Amino acid sequence: MATMSWGELKDNLRKKVGEHNFTNWIAPLELDSLKDGVATLSAPSTYAGTYVQRNFGDVILGEMGALPDNVRRIEFSVARRNAPSQMGASASGQTATLNDNGTTAPAPTPAPSYPPRRTAGQDSDARSMQERMLQPAPLDPGCTFDCFIVGKPNELAHAAARRVASGAEVEFNPLFLYGGVGLGKTHLMHAIAWELKATNPALNVVYLSAEQFMYRFVQALRDRKMMDFKSLFRNVDVLMVDDVQFIAGKDSTQEEFFHTFNALIEHNKQIILSGDCAPNEIKNLPPRISSRLSSGLVVDLHPTDYELRLGILQSKVDVFRMKHPGLVVADGVLEFLAHRISTNVRVLEGALTRLFAFASLVGREITMDLTQDCLSDVLRSSDRKLTIEEIQRRVAEHYNIRLSDMIGPKRVRSFARPRQVAMYLCKKLTSRSLPEIGRRFGGRDHTTVMHGVKRIEELMSQDSQIADDLEMLRRSLEA
Repeated sequence: MATMSWGELKDNLRKKVGEHNFTNWIAPLELDSLKDGVATLSAPSTYAGTYVQRNFGDVILGEMGALPDNVRRIEFSVARRNAPSQMGASASGQTATLNDNGTTAPAPTPAPSYPPRRTAGQDSDARSMQERMLQPAPLDPGCTFDCFIVGKPNELAHAAARRVASGAEVEFNPLFLYGGVGLGKTHLMHAIAWELKATNPALNVVYLSAEQFMYRFVQALRDRKMMDFKSLFRNVDVLMVDDVQFIAGKDSTQEEFFHTFNALIEHNKQIILSGDCAPNEIKNLPPRISSRLSSGLVVDLHPTDYELRLGILQSKVDVFRMKHPGLVVADGVLEFLAHRISTNVRVLEGALTRLFAFASLVGREITMDLTQDCLSDVLRSSDRKLTIEEIQRRVAEHYNIRLSDMIGPKRVRSFARPRQVAMYLCKKLTSRSLPEIGRRFGGRDHTTVMHGVKRIEELMSQDSQIADDLEMLRRSLEA
């Protein structure tokens, strides 16, 4: 039976995975052995082996299936630094071959030449350096567009991410997503990367955090490989940097990022960034950089509202029920969690996961009592510590009056009604006593607060406008 060289097999893989993926991930691999249906490949690092196994393992196995040794499994080992390669391309360009019995025919030893050629170890070092610099961060398989729950707070961000992920002509450059912790910025970044890779596998998409960008920059400085660093990062098709606020104040890193940013923009390459606040609000970021980051589309992911949190919980329950059809969640539990845990979606999802685990392990229904017992610590830490001053300020803004007028002595209706609304909300949303609330409203007696609370309770059933105002204010304060 005819033999096939490892080099020929690599050429077949190049056509399957694309030039960029081949150069970064497949080219550094060497074939160590073929035995008992197991092919052992040597990778520059453990991470590289894991990445190739996860992303290209099936493709490699498919190609190796044509070998006479009937390869059924692929394993990876880590190449020893500066060790001569036993297989693959030799310095003279000759290749080892795979014989019918799975053994290898060694390549002839090349004659010495001057100046000395690069050794296999040096080539491996160069590839390893390239891998370290342009190594993308791993993507979460659960962070796709299909798993993203859309609501009013994130509707625009989702639509913009979808447009960028379509791979159409670059319109928003850069796309800058910002918002608080757990609102979906990273989820959308991962979803864009997954979509781009699915529609165009040959596209050079690099996703990493700002901290990783800084680490690769420092590594390149230390190894005196800055030209390689510049060349690699300025030749990507899509650059995605998460939590960009972390480079602020790191003068050299933010300077290099600025130049990389400009080079990609000039070549019409897509840039997608995220941060915890708008570009012009990032501390210690020079104005020339923040203005460039603001030059595209800047989208705010607003805090989640009750409906969005409830939708997220219902989606998680549906996914869990696919694996555990017997799951029973009592009425009102999801509504209770959506109301009580309002600040962070990750905490909300973590709380639900804990409930699932507890219920499945002990074989119990998820009831309200079980929820409160199992999540007592989460519910305590998630309690919103509203202050009387915050409620007063928000109510004054809502009714477009001055704060001094609302807490002052005037009893005209335009001030008295908002004052009673604020007293009612202070009573319902804080643990402050009536006398203390009265003192914060211009030294009023606690009986005045009681009267104001009772009056609002009566008006809620009579005046729909008052009821709507209270609901709007409550949601705004709890968000």
